[in-house]
Amino acid sequence: MNEHIEYRREVPAEAAGQRLDQALAAMFPDYSRSRLQQWVKSGELTVDGRVWRPKDKVSGGEQVLIQAVPEPEVFIRPQPMALDVVYQDADLLVLNKPPGVVVHPGAGNPDRTLQNALLHHHPALEAIPRCGIVHRIDKDTSGLLVVALNLRAHNALVSQLQEKTVGREYDALVNGVFTAGGTVDAPIGRSHRDRKRMAVTTGGKPAVTHYRVAERFSAHTLLRVHLETGRTHQIRVHMAHIHHPLVGDPVYGGRPRLPKGADEPLRQALAGLRRQALHAARLTLDHPATGETMRWEAPRPPDLEAVLDALRRHEERRTA
Repeated sequence: MNEHIEYRREVPAEAAGQRLDQALAAMFPDYSRSRLQQWVKSGELTVDGRVWRPKDKVSGGEQVLIQAVPEPEVFIRPQPMALDVVYQDADLLVLNKPPGVVVHPGAGNPDRTLQNALLHHHPALEAIPRCGIVHRIDKDTSGLLVVALNLRAHNALVSQLQEKTVGREYDALVNGVFTAGGTVDAPIGRSHRDRKRMAVTTGGKPAVTHYRVAERFSAHTLLRVHLETGRTHQIRVHMAHIHHPLVGDPVYGGRPRLPKGADEPLRQALAGLRRQALHAARLTLDHPATGETMRWEAPRPPDLEAVLDALRRHEERRTA
């Protein structure tokens, strides 16, 4: 391909003292550290206009410029899978991901992922980093994802995510009752007790989650959650941190909580939700070609809507 990528970024102040390759891995999460190191060594990645070594230490404030032609991704097998397409044009593909689908292949999930499906429907995505997927949601979280269909769109969307101008709003059903909205500002990193889990930790990366009340029940609250940052499991960890874990969350949720006087239909609905009650419902971004502000909304999937309907019926009986 003759398309090339071009990124200009400033090394953040909090990276001071880190190796260049370590700082780059945090600044450009869509690329592997080995690929970034390759660009550094080839001179396709420069710092303040000069070629550095991967082990050189940064001070913060340096200007990083990448001008490179990316090689195709490591081979991932295209597989025919249905895609719920919300929007598509020459630059963007917006999908409504069902729960239970993994975004990228990995340990324990070598195939049948969204990336495999994208390569089947759009073979040219092989030349785009991560097959055009610029952000992700957990396997058991449903909702909206945007995919870049060319390098120009990929560059623009990654820049918007870095600048925090992409709006991502989730519907989250949590345990407990909120009286008002608020913000959780707490760093997230790997748990010291269990490396497979994330946790609020002093050594973690900055993470900010805003929430407001959409609907209250006697023992639960439906929240609209807006992400300012995009850390792994951010909403799940932050809600558990403030003692309002997501309903159905098998990792951070603890025991299921039932409202007083819960009848059998409500018990069955809550027991039937075998995943965290989290849905990426709304997405806003500027179109990479036109600059137009685009907005999409995806309806909640049936399993989550069934729980909400059962909670509403319980409230009606309770207040009758």
